[in-house]
Amino acid sequence: MAGTKGTRRRAGRIATGAAFVLALAAAVLVLLPALIGWQRYAIVSGSMTGIYDKGSLVLDEVVPVRDLRVGDVITYMPPAGDHLITHRIVSIGHDAAGARVFRTKGDANPVADGWTFRLDRPTQARVRFGIPYAGYALSALGRRDVRMVLITLPALLIAGVSLAGLWRRLGAMAEATA
Repeated sequence: MAGTKGTRRRAGRIATGAAFVLALAAAVLVLLPALIGWQRYAIVSGSMTGIYDKGSLVLDEVVPVRDLRVGDVITYMPPAGDHLITHRIVSIGHDAAGARVFRTKGDANPVADGWTFRLDRPTQARVRFGIPYAGYALSALGRRDVRMVLITLPALLIAGVSLAGLWRRLGAMAEATA
């Protein structure tokens, strides 16, 4: 019986340690980029497949627009768009007023995007690097039901372990007094 109890304790320590490492990794993934001024975006389409596949998490640094060059990958809101996209700059020109205009293309797309656009703000998000599959986790955290499960399950586990320990202690006290 003592061997079984020791095995359960060891398994519990391993599970607790693994959960702690996973929580720490998630916290680092979410908090560290924000602390150094980077932005996080999940890739939701296959237009950048090959370098940033669908489900990847890209970490963008905010740079001055004047520093952008052909070949840079940026995350931006396209003209008449309803969501951000991450594409590579394939050309930079000037409009009639002399303002810089950009054209982008997804690496997996056969042709460049059908629009040109200006970046009117002084800074722009430029991709620094990507983490495969991590975007799925970021997207999942955007859902209320997933967040509730991630909060509820550990709380129930803690409550269950606490109640089981209390039950054992009460049983041991009852045996000792009998």
